[in-house]
Amino acid sequence: MTGPAVDPLDPVAPRYGGGSLADVLPTACAVLGVPGAADLLGLHPRLAGVRRIAVLLVDGLGWYQIPTAAPYAPTLAGLAATVGAPLTSGFPSTTPTSLVSLGTGTPSGAHGVLGFKVRVPDTDRVLSHIEWAGDPEPLRWQPVATWYERARAAGVAVTVVSRPEYAGSGLTVAANRGGDYRGASDADALATRMLAALAAGTGPTLVSGYHPDLDRHGHLSGVDSTPWRLAAADVDRLLARLVDGLPPDAALLVTADHGQLNVPDAHRIDLDTDPRLRVGVRVVAGEPRIRYLHVEPGAAADVVAAWSAVLGAAAWVTTRDEAVATGWFGPVPEEHLARIGDVVVACRGTYAVVATRSEKPMESRLVAYHGSDTAAEMTIPLLVLRG
Repeated sequence: MTGPAVDPLDPVAPRYGGGSLADVLPTACAVLGVPGAADLLGLHPRLAGVRRIAVLLVDGLGWYQIPTAAPYAPTLAGLAATVGAPLTSGFPSTTPTSLVSLGTGTPSGAHGVLGFKVRVPDTDRVLSHIEWAGDPEPLRWQPVATWYERARAAGVAVTVVSRPEYAGSGLTVAANRGGDYRGASDADALATRMLAALAAGTGPTLVSGYHPDLDRHGHLSGVDSTPWRLAAADVDRLLARLVDGLPPDAALLVTADHGQLNVPDAHRIDLDTDPRLRVGVRVVAGEPRIRYLHVEPGAAADVVAAWSAVLGAAAWVTTRDEAVATGWFGPVPEEHLARIGDVVVACRGTYAVVATRSEKPMESRLVAYHGSDTAAEMTIPLLVLRG
C-alpha cells in the first residue's frame, strides 16, 4: 500500500496487483484458503486464524473525504487512523466499474465494464450500467468469473447483501454472481443481515455488503452538505454495529468504490451548447468527469484538437490507444477496446463536461462527481478489523 498524493487534485494511477480495490477479494479468499487466491495486500499475518470475513463497500467514501466526515463519523475516523490505509480504485473511478473490479479481482480492461455509460460496439446505443436489465447478456458482456463463484466452489459460504431493488440486475449479475443475495433496505438492515450471514455458517464464510447512501447525498447535495453529513453519521452507526457484532474468528474489511469532488457551476462545460464540441462526434458516453467520444471515421485527430482547444487545462484529451497505453484500464483485450471511446476526455481540477440536452437533466445538475483520476476520486480506504 502507498500513501496518498500531496494534493487531492493530483492525478493518481491505479495500483493494480498490490494496492487497489481489485486486490481486496483475492486477499480475503487467500486468507480463507480458496485455491488460486493470492494475498495481494499482505493481510495474512494480521488475519491468521480468521475463518469468516465481511467486506463492506461504502459507495463514495473516498480516503480524502474521511477528514471531512470525521466530526459526524468518529468511529470511522478512529478506525481510519488506527487500522486504515489508502488503496486506489480502478479506472474510471465510478461505481459500476469498481463493483465489478471488486467482484472479479481484475482491472476494468479485463472485465469490460469500462465506465458508467459505454457504447455498445457496432451500434449507436449507450448502455448505462446502473440501468442494465440484462441486454447485453451479463455473462457475455462480463465474462470473468467472480471471487464469490470461486469461493463457493471451494466450499466457502458466500452471501451478498445489498438493496432489494438491485437483485437480478445486469450489474449485480456481473459483479456479484456466486453469492446468495440478501436484500437490505437501509443501514440497520444491512448490519443485521451481514452479521447474521457471518454467524450462520460453521465453516469458512465470506459476506459482502454494499451501502449507497453517502454517494447519493454527495451527488445530490454535495460533499459536506447537511444531507451528506447525516449520511456520514449513518455510515458511522453501521460501522459501530458491525464492529461490535463481529464473531471472534471473523474480520471486517471496509473499503469504497471511489471518492467525490464538488464541481462549481463555473467549471461545467456543456458539450450540447458549444458546437465546436459536436463536430465529428457520433456518440458520447462516459460521465461528466470522464468522457468517451466515438467519432466519425477519420475524425479522431480533429476531435482531439478541437476538444483540447476548448477545454485547455480543464482536461486531458487523448486517443483511445494513448489512454490504454497509460495502464489506467490494465490490459484491454481486443473484444473490449471498442467500449472505450475513440477519444478519451479526463477532466482535471474540479471541471466536468455536462450534456444538458442529450442526457437526463439531473445528470447535469448534480453537485459532486467522480470518474477521473484525481487523488480525491481514486484514493479509497481499506480498514482491517478483527473480531
